[in-house]
Amino acid sequence: MARTRTNKTPIVLDQAAPRTAAPIVLDPFRAVIFPNRIRELRRANGLPKLMALSDRLPDIPYIRLSKIERGEVVARADEVRTIAAALDTTPAALLVDVEAPGFDIAVWAQPFQDGRPVAIDEERVAVMLAAALRMLRGNDRALTISVLDTEYGLPPVILSRLENAHKTLDRWNAATVAALCRLFDVADEAALRKHIDGLYRRGELDGQVGRIADPQIRIARTRERNAALMQELESPPERPRKRTGTTAAKAKRPARPAAAAETAAAARTLPVYGTALPGGLIAGTSVDAVIDAPKLAGPRAFGLRVCRATLGAGLPASATVIVDPDRPPIVGGLAAIRVDDGFRLLTVACDRSGATMGYSVTPDIAIALDDLDPALIHAVIAATFPV
Repeated sequence: MARTRTNKTPIVLDQAAPRTAAPIVLDPFRAVIFPNRIRELRRANGLPKLMALSDRLPDIPYIRLSKIERGEVVARADEVRTIAAALDTTPAALLVDVEAPGFDIAVWAQPFQDGRPVAIDEERVAVMLAAALRMLRGNDRALTISVLDTEYGLPPVILSRLENAHKTLDRWNAATVAALCRLFDVADEAALRKHIDGLYRRGELDGQVGRIADPQIRIARTRERNAALMQELESPPERPRKRTGTTAAKAKRPARPAAAAETAAAARTLPVYGTALPGGLIAGTSVDAVIDAPKLAGPRAFGLRVCRATLGAGLPASATVIVDPDRPPIVGGLAAIRVDDGFRLLTVACDRSGATMGYSVTPDIAIALDDLDPALIHAVIAATFPV
């Protein structure tokens, strides 16, 4: 059950003399972080509905594909390649240069708008609320993502959207508004609005509002992500090597002593991290141990001690999993998601609508993985158990 925050500085509602605060530059397209040409090329290929393209892409859940096309999440390189192949084009053709002459984000985003007029006052409140949340979390290290989820009823997906002002306060449901009121220790939505307006007028949000609402920051972030994605796309995808009959026969022969020594010398070990944190989280602290790397482990793979049986008896607390940040998780497998300075282990599955979900048993948690930054989601590629 959510609870009211204790041991905090008393809140003064707009009693201080107002001063000139930093102006809020509203960016109506702040939720667009990955503009692309998927919709344009989909329609050019005779696919007027996204579902028709989704039918060609069984490995990408429909909801995630929709978010990719709408620019709400950044696609992974493997997803871009898969979508490009389904549209009979190159991966690079799907990307957009947001600083190219003639590109207009308003024109690009128009087909995805819901037709509602922009309520400037509500947009300002959304930015102020996002800034107030960031400031509150920055000033109180005890307000971790886990605490906000388990004690205040603000799961990571909702928290992320709130802190990035992706939705105005009047469009959040009553449960989310009530959780925000408990967090800020105010009586109701009207008091919440008055409180965050007071913080803004006193200049206490100056360090945050620009990071949320400045379109130049959005453009710079998109440019950096696209550059990184393009660099990854320019590298050929890894393909499994096929063994010929001769190669396969050689592979079955016992290794000579010299070859065996060379193999042993080439063996790789991975550092191991993991100490228990409250709420089923695992701290990313070193435990001064190493573990043998499986053959498929990428260059950034590492070991992570489970610490608690958060996924049930099948993965006991004594186990160590191999986490690979360079691999996306697959449905039916396990994932480690970054939470603050630690990790949470989840089983990966699809819900009835096709969304990719991550589940934990202890505590009982369900997280929409499609709404998270892909850089925070790592595949678990192996597990070891003590004898």
